Amino acid sequence: MNPRTMQALSITLIILSILSSTVYTIRETQRGILVQFGEIIDANLSAGIGLKIPFMHEVKKFDIRTQVTDTERTEYLTQENKFLIVDSYVLWRIIDLKKYFTVTGGDTRKAESLLMARVNDSLKNKVSERTVHEVVAGQRDQMMQQLTQETNTLAKKEFGIEVVDVRVKRVDFPESISESIYNRMRTEREREAREHRSQGNELAETIKAESEREQKVIMAEAYKQSETLRGEGDAQAASIAAAAFGKDAEFYRFYRSMQAYKASFNKSSDMMVLKGDSEFLHYMRQSK
Repeated sequence: MNPRTMQALSITLIILSILSSTVYTIRETQRGILVQFGEIIDANLSAGIGLKIPFMHEVKKFDIRTQVTDTERTEYLTQENKFLIVDSYVLWRIIDLKKYFTVTGGDTRKAESLLMARVNDSLKNKVSERTVHEVVAGQRDQMMQQLTQETNTLAKKEFGIEVVDVRVKRVDFPESISESIYNRMRTEREREAREHRSQGNELAETIKAESEREQKVIMAEAYKQSETLRGEGDAQAASIAAAAFGKDAEFYRFYRSMQAYKASFNKSSDMMVLKGDSEFLHYMRQSK
């Protein structure tokens, strides 16, 4: 390759390099700022293709989508002077590129550090004003709304950041306190179990005693009714027997004697010693 060709190729490459450095591209999920020697000259570069002066202008690009940042698990003191370990996260996005770049230099980690410091301070104040129950359940949603509003106001003013939401993922007691809480809960549950068991035994004894009383009443009523029916039956039997006896006394005496003979001499081995003139043998003597 001759020198002229080499020179032409070099010039072409230089021109292409200069042209490429004059063009910049910003995506739909981004916004940018134009900086000239460290000074912001355009803080609102929208998505698309643009031109800049090489070696003088620099384009800084920022993601304007909502970002999620987890906070570190931190201990906070409640109104009851009890420690809670709170694990939370923050949803945020950039809304003022100029202020954001001025404060953070475009460093996302620095922005998160500054924002989390504000969130932790606000969360500390909110927890200190409430009891454990209110932090965990009673006023949790209200506390998060207030925290989001206050943090959002500060972040917009100081960092050009909008705080979309602040949420608590988990609330725990320190390990040293958790064991005592679990023991107290266990003792309380055992006490409640003993009370329920005692109440159950008392109720069971009451039901058993009531059942036994009802059984005795039913048995007494049944016995009374049976005795009444038996008495009525005996009276009716006696009445029938008396009526029959009154119709034919001789036949009744004969019939009763036959029954007595049958009962007395039911077996071949049955034996009875009587006098010959015994009344029991009356019909045997007068068989005719």
